[in-house]
Amino acid sequence: MATATALKRISVKELAKKVINHEDLFILDTRNTGDFDDWKIEGRNIEVINSPYVELLEGVDSILHKLPKSKEIYVICAKGGASEFVAEQIIEEGFTDVYSVEGGMKAWSEYLEPIKIGELQKGGSIYQFVRIGKGCLSYFIESDGKGALIDTNRMLSPYEELIKDHDITLTHVLDTHLHADHISGGRAIAEKYGATYYLPPKDAEEVNFDYSQINDGDEYNIGHTTIKAVYSPGHTIGSTSFIVDDQYLLTGDILFIDSIGRPDLAGKAEDWVGDLRNTLYQRYKELTDDLIVLPAHYMGINEMNEDGSISEKLGTLYQENHGLNITDESRFRKTVTENLPPQPNSYNEIRETNMGKISPEEEQQREMEIGPNRCAVR
Repeated sequence: MATATALKRISVKELAKKVINHEDLFILDTRNTGDFDDWKIEGRNIEVINSPYVELLEGVDSILHKLPKSKEIYVICAKGGASEFVAEQIIEEGFTDVYSVEGGMKAWSEYLEPIKIGELQKGGSIYQFVRIGKGCLSYFIESDGKGALIDTNRMLSPYEELIKDHDITLTHVLDTHLHADHISGGRAIAEKYGATYYLPPKDAEEVNFDYSQINDGDEYNIGHTTIKAVYSPGHTIGSTSFIVDDQYLLTGDILFIDSIGRPDLAGKAEDWVGDLRNTLYQRYKELTDDLIVLPAHYMGINEMNEDGSISEKLGTLYQENHGLNITDESRFRKTVTENLPPQPNSYNEIRETNMGKISPEEEQQREMEIGPNRCAVR
């Protein structure tokens, strides 16, 4: 008598590592087609197909010809329940390597993968946290027992693990701007560790909490290294970049690897597009080409390095990023204002949360953030 094949489960952490390692993957997404078209798992060597759960309630015969017999099949849904039902049906049809992704796309949206970017000149290191399901990037800088976080996401445990592993005293928590696509965890983690929370004042005119101002030219000492603030408006009126250790340029949502920031999330595209151009074509031009750009988001898997990190030299971006090579000012203005993607999901509510005006429950925060980031103009 043949032994029945058991349903296998895989965590989003395990799946993320496979994506980052560019493994050959086959994914069956059982969400409705609209949600799938809006946002799905992507990777360099990923084949993903969509077959809505409601169409598979009576069986999986209609998709069997699309499923590979010789490789693992990863089934994902919105929250992790429907995928188990579908995976079990596929197993009953004789497939053996079938996995249900635990927590579904909701868990995928929240997972953060820490990647070490490099060493600092006088000791210490800088880490990038890749929120692979949403494209958000945040940073941890540690030197001589002190630490700083920049553009922290609301899921705090990955940062807390690194703080504990390095035996760090967290002293500075900074946001490059008032975020509109995800909820900042900056204030929460600063309060938890007794660190100072910093925000650009021009983005903080309506906030309902105390903070320390970030002003152009301010320097923050983190152990043996320094973080220097560079005022760089355009995505928001207060957007500020940071030069870390004279090696790294954290650009927030002003400059990405393959695109540039959008200036309209506060409804002021026409007003702020000039600031965006000045930052990209003048302020950043004054900086050394050897600075390694570390943005607050990435748009696609093509921007990912072999180790899963997102970075590139500033000089290389001036050669290869289309948004940095539109010499005519009127054409630049037209390109930016006429190519704006849809607004991020719940962006007004997210902005109000980050201002401290509303305090949604955790489950509501998850729902507000579901979907792709849309901070760029291509």
